[in-house]
Amino acid sequence: MKKEAPLNTLASYLPEGTFGQVMEFLTTYKVHLTITRERSSILGDYRHPDGQGKGHRISVNGSLNKYSFLLTLLHEIAHLTTFNKYANRVAAHGKEWKQEFSYILHGFVGKSLLPTDVEKAVRQSMANPAASSCADENLLRVLKNYDRQKENHFFVEQVPLGGLFKTKDGRVFRRGARIRKRYRCEEVASQRWYLFSPVYEVELVEVL
Repeated sequence: MKKEAPLNTLASYLPEGTFGQVMEFLTTYKVHLTITRERSSILGDYRHPDGQGKGHRISVNGSLNKYSFLLTLLHEIAHLTTFNKYANRVAAHGKEWKQEFSYILHGFVGKSLLPTDVEKAVRQSMANPAASSCADENLLRVLKNYDRQKENHFFVEQVPLGGLFKTKDGRVFRRGARIRKRYRCEEVASQRWYLFSPVYEVELVEVL
């Protein structure tokens, strides 16, 4: 379910002090911003003008905490500015997008707008931004500190070796050993093995 974000309520989704800078982007580029509450796999999305009257469109998951919401929105704005400069001639998360995103992030650091731990993680990320905050494990760990806590939910790396966990689709896995950057986990029902990111959120299954 999507809804257009009334500009006078957008501030409630953003960290204090960032609304003005964000609005400058939205008004300059005439962005149609929508906020959705029902997507769990996609944090944000950018669509460029289609030549049929629709301009720049950005959507952001409204269930994100304020710092994740801001970074996701800036991520999508970087896609917008990259499109304005290069159209579709460059890779979606190539060096041009990384340069744009890093430049935009520079405008939000060093101004006491972010908590110390978030600012430190953002500064580290700026040198080589990941394709999403989910792909930046250090940044994701820090941002999770500001999420509304969900009972019995943990990162895969926090599940004990041999422990059982459930994914969002209801499948149950047994956590195995770490293989390079991923965890090898066995699906209990099928006995097939899958690789999981250390910072993939799952629900711990308690064995009675």
